[in-house]
Amino acid sequence: MPLSSLNDEQLSAATADLGHNLIIASAGTGKTSTIVGRIAHLLHSGIEPSSILLLTFTNKAAGEMIARLERYFPKKIVSKIESGTFHAVSYRWLKEIYPTLALKQPSELKTLFRSIYEKRNFERMNLTIQPFSATYLYEMYSLYQNASLAGFDVWFLEKYPDHEVVMDVYVDIAQEFEKEKIEYGFASFNDLLLRMKSHLEENTIPFTEVLVDEYQDTNTLQSALIDTLKPRSLFCVGDYDQSIYAFNGANIENIATYSKRYPDAKIFTLKTNYRSTAPILSLANRVIERNERIYPKKLEVGRVMKSYPPKLLMYNDLFEQYQSIAEGIKRTHVPNDQIAVIFRNNSSADGVEASLREYGIPCKRKGGTSFFDAKEIKFLLDLMALLVNPKDMMAFIHVFEYARGVGSALSKEFFQCFLHFGNGHFMQGVLAPRVYDLPKLNPNKNVQLGLFDDDHEIGSAARFKALNLESALYEHPLLKHPKLTSDAVTFFKEFYTLMRSVQGMEKPADILKAAISSTLYSGIVELLSIQRGRLKSGEVDEEKKKQAKERIQRKSGLLLDLSRQYKELRRFINAMVLGGNELSEGEGVNLLTVHASKGLEFPEVYVIDLVDGRFPNRKMMSSIEEERRLFYVAVTRAKDRLYLSLAKFDRVKKIDYKPSQFLHEAGLVKGEFVEPEPKGKKVKKTKEEEAS
Repeated sequence: MPLSSLNDEQLSAATADLGHNLIIASAGTGKTSTIVGRIAHLLHSGIEPSSILLLTFTNKAAGEMIARLERYFPKKIVSKIESGTFHAVSYRWLKEIYPTLALKQPSELKTLFRSIYEKRNFERMNLTIQPFSATYLYEMYSLYQNASLAGFDVWFLEKYPDHEVVMDVYVDIAQEFEKEKIEYGFASFNDLLLRMKSHLEENTIPFTEVLVDEYQDTNTLQSALIDTLKPRSLFCVGDYDQSIYAFNGANIENIATYSKRYPDAKIFTLKTNYRSTAPILSLANRVIERNERIYPKKLEVGRVMKSYPPKLLMYNDLFEQYQSIAEGIKRTHVPNDQIAVIFRNNSSADGVEASLREYGIPCKRKGGTSFFDAKEIKFLLDLMALLVNPKDMMAFIHVFEYARGVGSALSKEFFQCFLHFGNGHFMQGVLAPRVYDLPKLNPNKNVQLGLFDDDHEIGSAARFKALNLESALYEHPLLKHPKLTSDAVTFFKEFYTLMRSVQGMEKPADILKAAISSTLYSGIVELLSIQRGRLKSGEVDEEKKKQAKERIQRKSGLLLDLSRQYKELRRFINAMVLGGNELSEGEGVNLLTVHASKGLEFPEVYVIDLVDGRFPNRKMMSSIEEERRLFYVAVTRAKDRLYLSLAKFDRVKKIDYKPSQFLHEAGLVKGEFVEPEPKGKKVKKTKEEEAS
C-alpha cells in the first residue's frame, strides 16, 4: 500500500488529522509519494472520494498521482477524485455552468486588447509621459489579476505613480476589454479563477479536503480561491526555497504566513533527499542557507552510493565554454535524454544548442518558444477553433492578420461583417451571405470604425474584376468594404475555398490534412519561411529559408499525428488549449531554463554561464534571494554529477565576466564576493521593452 513505503517523516504528514496542514517538502524528498499516501489515508478513513480535490500546477503531475492511486484502489473509486490544475478544474466546473465558454490563450487576448487600445488617441492628450504600449499594459493587467484583489488603478499607480494622468484611459481600456470578453464568451486563464471564485462565493462545493501541490507557487488569486472553497481540511505541500515564480505573480507570503493565517496549522518537514548525492546536497545547503530561514530545515542524504564532488569548469571565452560542454556530452556514457543543460537566460541556450548540433548531438529545448506557440501551429489551431466555435472572433483575427494590409482592427470589422450577413451565423456569412432583408451593417454612422456607414463609402466590387473570381465570391458583400485591397480579397478567396472544402468533415485529422494541403496554408508557410530565412542585410538566405520550411512542415506533421488520437474536433482543440504547454517534441539532451527544469531530475546536469550579471541576473531579478532560490533549484536537479561552468570573456561583446557570487557562497571560488555598484536606476521604458 502507498503508506507502507513512506519513511517516518512522510508517514507522519500523510496521516495527520484533518485540519490545516503544511508540508515543507524540500527538493527530492518524496512529496509526490506523500500526497499519494495522504489520499490513500483519506480513502482508508472512509472519506468519500468525490469530496477530495487535488490541485496541481501541471495536469501531468495530477495524472501521475491518480495513476499511482489506481495501483491500489479500483478505478471507479479513484475516478471520483476531482484533480487537475487550478485552471483545468475551474474550466471543467465553469463549462457545466456556461457551455459556450471559450478559453483563449494570452496571445489571442493580447490581440483583442490591442484592438481596443488602438482606438484611443493618446497623441491628442498632450501627455508629458510616453504611454505604455498595448503589449506592456496587457502584461501588467494580467499580472494585476494574479497579484492583487484591489482595484487596477490602485495597484498600478503604486508601481507607476507618474502615469496617473493617463490612468483613466488605462482603466477604460481594461473595462472595455472585460466587456468584449463577456460579449463573445471568451475567458482568459485568470478569468477561469476569477469567475470560479465569484461562483463559489454564492455556491459552496462541499469538499472534505483540498490538497495543493507546489504551494509555494500559488499567487494571491489562487490563495483566495482556496479560501473561497472553505474545505473542512487543507493539505498544502511546498518548499519556500523553490519559490521562483514571483515574476509571474507567485506570492511567497502564502507559504511564509501559513501558520499566521491558519492559527491551528500543523507544520511537517520532509528533509531526507533521495535524489542527489551528499556533495551536491552539501553545495545546495551552503548557498540556500544564506536566505532567511522561514521554517528551519536542512537536507539530509537518503542515498548511499559512490559520489562525485560538483565540478567547476572555467573557460577563457563563451564559445570555448559551449564547445567544451558539447565535447563532454559527446564523451559521456550517460544517455543524451538523461543529461540536462540548465541556464538562467535564454540567450545562453543558443550557443550550447549550436555546439551540440555541430557535434551531431540531438537536443530538445524547453523554456523558450513552445511548440504550440509557433506561428504555423497557432494558425492551424485557429482555423480549427473557428469550426468548433464560429463566434470565436479572436481565432478569426489571428487568421486574417496574415492578409497583407489587414491588421487586428480591420479583421474585427470583417468578422462583424460575416456575422451580419450571416444573420448571426459566421459560417453562413462566409459561404452563403444574405444580402436582402437585412438592415445596414452599421446604420449609425461611425467614422472611427469605418464600417458600411454610408452608401457613398461603399466600395465597388468591380475593383477586383482582374482577380477572375467565381461568381459567388464576386457577389459577396465583403468585396464592397471600402478598406478591402486586392491582397485581402485573394486571402479571403483562399480562406473561403478551405472553409467550403471542410464543410461536413468530422475527424480532426481529415480537417487538419485539408488545411495543411490548402493554398491558404501554403502561403503562410512561404511567408514564415521567408521571414526566418532573412539575413540582417535584408536578403533572404535560400538555404535558411529551405530549412525553415522543413521545420514548419515537420511541426505541422507532428500536429497531424497528435490529431489522429481524437475523433471529435472539440475534444482535440480543448486538449491542445489546456494541455499544449505540457507537451514537448524531439529527443536528446535537455536544454532548460531554470524555471522549465523545476520538478525534473537528471543523472548529469550542467549549470552554465555562472557569471555575475547573468546568474544572478542583476538586470531582471526581483531580489537576490529569489536568484539564490533559482540557483538552488538548478543544482538540485542533479542526481549523480553536477558541473558548474562559466567563461571569463565574451569576444563578441568585448565583456569581461566575474564568477557568480553563488560560486563564492558554495566555496568553489576563493575570496569574498564584492557586490558590484548599481549602474543607475532603470527607467520604465526599459522595463517595458524587456516585458515586450
